[in-house]
Amino acid sequence: MDSEAATDPAAAPSADAPAPEKKESWWETLRFFLFLFVGALMLRSFVFAPFNIPSGSMLPNLMIGDHLFVAKWPYGISRYSLPFGMARFSGRLFERLPERGDIVVFRYPGNRDEDLVKRVIGLPGDTIEVRGGVVFLNGRALPRRRIADFEMPETPNSPCRFVGDDPAARRVAGPDGPVCHYPRYVESLPGGRSYEVLDQGYGPTDNYPPVTVPEGNLFVMGDNRDDSADSRVPVFENGVGMLPVENVLGPAEIAYWSTDGSSSWIKPWTWFTAARWRRIGHLYE
Repeated sequence: MDSEAATDPAAAPSADAPAPEKKESWWETLRFFLFLFVGALMLRSFVFAPFNIPSGSMLPNLMIGDHLFVAKWPYGISRYSLPFGMARFSGRLFERLPERGDIVVFRYPGNRDEDLVKRVIGLPGDTIEVRGGVVFLNGRALPRRRIADFEMPETPNSPCRFVGDDPAARRVAGPDGPVCHYPRYVESLPGGRSYEVLDQGYGPTDNYPPVTVPEGNLFVMGDNRDDSADSRVPVFENGVGMLPVENVLGPAEIAYWSTDGSSSWIKPWTWFTAARWRRIGHLYE
């Protein structure tokens, strides 16, 4: 007779039985959310940041209701690049100047805590002048040619706004509602870089005396030339004045959403009917 005691199969663990699940500790959950927060912070600080267009000063290229990504790395990092005002230092790390023609998002240099968007026209050392709406860069007029009017459907967030005296700037009836017509031009920088601008006729900023851009600053202008408080308007008059380079967050890159302002949070289907689908994915140049 076998002297070894019989083993109860039910009492012995099976080799095929799954191991008992290890319960996740509170620290592991906290660590996950901490890593998630740090990752989002790094992305927001050094890679991309969201921005939405609040005004029509950059028509026809940027429209009210455009939501876009701003690239944070091309010009280096300044204290304005970091969220929540978490850093206090002067200048930029890994600085590289924007190029003429770049569309840049920047922190307003006055006493308003807000971000704005304009196009870089002048770099440090450049002389800028405006005569009758024509921009002169270092003594030479920037060539521009008239093209077809920019036709913008009037929507809840984009009303027709006319500030000049050109009769071509007008509101007309369209098949789907009123349409805003704006005189449109193609302006070209030295080197051949071109972009569209609006000129609605004579405005108070159509003449600007020659000025040399100081070191560490930029001269920026809105593409909607008669409806933009930019470097032609001093800060004490709610303009931008000379823009310190360190205030620049980065260039506008791509639209990830655009809406005409007709949607309602309590009516989800209007989120889709209000979308400007053709503008989503639009690259800003």
